[in-house]
Amino acid sequence: MRKGMNPDLYRDEWQWQEGDTTVTRSCQWSGPGCHQGCNVLFYTKDDKLVKIEGDPRSPVNEGRLCMRCLAMVEAVNHPDRILHPLKRVGERGENKWEEITMDEAYAIIAEKAREVTEEYGPKSIVTGIGTGRNATWQTSSLAFAGFKTPNDTAGMLSGDCCYTPRLQAMNAIFGSDFIADCAQLSADRFDDPEYRRPDVILNWACNPVVSNADGFFGHWIIDCMQHGSKLFVVDTRVTWMAAHAEIFLQLRPGTDAAVALGICHVMLEENLYDKEFCDMWVYGMEALEERAAAYTPEVVEKISWVPAEKIVEAARYLGSAGTVALQWGLPLDQTKWAVGASLAVAAVEVLTGSIDVPGGFVNVKYGHVQSDIRENICKGMGKEVREGRLGDGKYALRTVGFGPHSMGDDILLAMETGEPYPIKMGFLCSTNSFINMAGESKRVYEAWQKVPFVVVCDLFMTPTAAGCADIVLPIAMGCERWGIRAWFTPLRAINKILQAGDARGDEQIMLELGQILNPDMFFWDTVPEMNEYVMKNLSSMPFDITWEELQEKTLVYPKFQYRKYETGDMRFDHQPGFNTTTGRIELYCTMYDSAGIDPLPSFKEPTCSPVSAPEEAKEYPFVLTTGRRSWEFFHSEHRQLKSMREFHPWPLCEINTQDAEELGIRDGDWVYLENQWGKIMQKAEVSDGVLKGTIMAEHGWWFPERSGKLEDGLYGAFDSNINCLTIQNDMATAGYGSSYKTQLCKVYKVEDGTEPKGDMPENVGRNQFEVVNR
Repeated sequence: MRKGMNPDLYRDEWQWQEGDTTVTRSCQWSGPGCHQGCNVLFYTKDDKLVKIEGDPRSPVNEGRLCMRCLAMVEAVNHPDRILHPLKRVGERGENKWEEITMDEAYAIIAEKAREVTEEYGPKSIVTGIGTGRNATWQTSSLAFAGFKTPNDTAGMLSGDCCYTPRLQAMNAIFGSDFIADCAQLSADRFDDPEYRRPDVILNWACNPVVSNADGFFGHWIIDCMQHGSKLFVVDTRVTWMAAHAEIFLQLRPGTDAAVALGICHVMLEENLYDKEFCDMWVYGMEALEERAAAYTPEVVEKISWVPAEKIVEAARYLGSAGTVALQWGLPLDQTKWAVGASLAVAAVEVLTGSIDVPGGFVNVKYGHVQSDIRENICKGMGKEVREGRLGDGKYALRTVGFGPHSMGDDILLAMETGEPYPIKMGFLCSTNSFINMAGESKRVYEAWQKVPFVVVCDLFMTPTAAGCADIVLPIAMGCERWGIRAWFTPLRAINKILQAGDARGDEQIMLELGQILNPDMFFWDTVPEMNEYVMKNLSSMPFDITWEELQEKTLVYPKFQYRKYETGDMRFDHQPGFNTTTGRIELYCTMYDSAGIDPLPSFKEPTCSPVSAPEEAKEYPFVLTTGRRSWEFFHSEHRQLKSMREFHPWPLCEINTQDAEELGIRDGDWVYLENQWGKIMQKAEVSDGVLKGTIMAEHGWWFPERSGKLEDGLYGAFDSNINCLTIQNDMATAGYGSSYKTQLCKVYKVEDGTEPKGDMPENVGRNQFEVVNR
């Protein structure tokens, strides 16, 4: 409970009345929103959301909310929301629709699925999901148990390059998942007697106060800083975190592994690592030392642009820092050599010895609720239907059991070529596929045109829906659905308080459509009934609690235990050690060795860089890195909200002050970013926060206020979308990681008269799709 909170104003029950207003405690963990399920209070009156507020009783966010949650009232009540199923009228791209009933929509979808299955087999059906919130298990469950296809994908994301490479690295070298311990594992937080804050937070390739990625609330780091923690930041640009760091290493995009190996080199050479811990619990120290020997600070400076003396300073700082908590981010995943980079950064953390200790890098073996639910529903069908899954047998790590999805890159090839079998149906839920997830946006858009029948489930009409869908299903927002969610801890309830038109939660769509496709597997009558079943079958949460009890409590914390490797609680055989083949942390990874990939931390140049592609660099002299997070938007969401666009009306790219001066570019000028893959237009933000020779561009941009007709540009889908300049099918042997953040480009000013006019699109919020035959 937040200090100073009025307990009479913020009561402890999950729902209460304040005059004619109902207050409901819940968890906002669905679109529009981010990766972190902050606890909120929804205020409703006359069946309408009128206010949202952070829940001060929640230890998760202690009443704090960002702009995205505060805009929920605007989003929920937005006039452009899709509230009824839509059936395409005319050709794709005309953006004309007929409203139909949910029963009619389900019947069309089920009939198409049966036709495809009978003629081509179920593998010719592809499902797709968006980013990791409370909408990543429903569609895959529907794929396995409903459509009976193994081909579920993360929205065509190349190389599964979002958290998966880091997860694989952790499971390969530690045998389980690890996170930074910033007092979030207990409801008592800093008052927990077993807890002590980190001495240093190693914030590597992450801007957590903006992104709140991977279930991690960025302000937990601020809380630790207020209790005395220091910051060590590695990033390509100056962020708020970097500006407040004791040590800041600003590196060339894609060179994280070299910097990490350089730090390891100095720590090992100068005996600045935790020798006692490593001697007892780490396998492969000699191999790591041999690998790191080549990465002297001088060598690393040439590779990364980080001065050699800063590498030495950084290693010495970590070597004497005390307890270090690693919080790392997406840029490590979005390079071709993501696996080696993740191993390298993990090795730095291991050398500090701060493993599974209070305030360190701790093992969390619970909270995989999405996997629990999927397994409860599918009852092993994932394995039953997996034969022939696209991507299997082609990439090294899939040969040893890794692989949560089909490979989007291989689905793309099958869509284009019909090999090894054709793709005849797509079911996309909460993913704006070629705007946000997929590289080579135009190529992916064109590939979807070859799929005869496509369903899109979303909140608003998006370019993916307008350009590709035959049926559009309306999705419920957070206050309009029931749900169970945890990303590590705590276990949280999402409580439904409103019904908006025909909008359905992802769970309800899965259940209702699943009952038509395969009623034996989807045997519950309602989502709450299904939730009750799930609560009785949670394998990753040590609770004996009913759905109604969770709903009333809103959240519950399991008891956390430190130093599990000493007690045998980390291994399946309950012996001391880590859940690996050797029983130790494997800096020489035996599992990777058996899969035929480099078992050690490693650095390789990006496919397209000034070093690896010098001829291309002559024409495209800037290193282009993408995906800059902003306060206002989550990926491609929120662009139709006036409040968000007032703060952030246009797509931005950061360019170094000296580079801008040499090119005659001023702050606020529209510029073209162009490379061998495409050309787009964004507004220049001139800054000393990015290195000379680099460009940082925003992603996810489209313009809901423009026409959604293909002939008019499909909401500006390809005008400012940075994924027109990124690529698909450029993965390493491991199969994970992709080059989203390591491309080249040139930059030049847009000619006067060509740039968009105005500072704020006046017609944001207007309906930009046509409904006929109501």
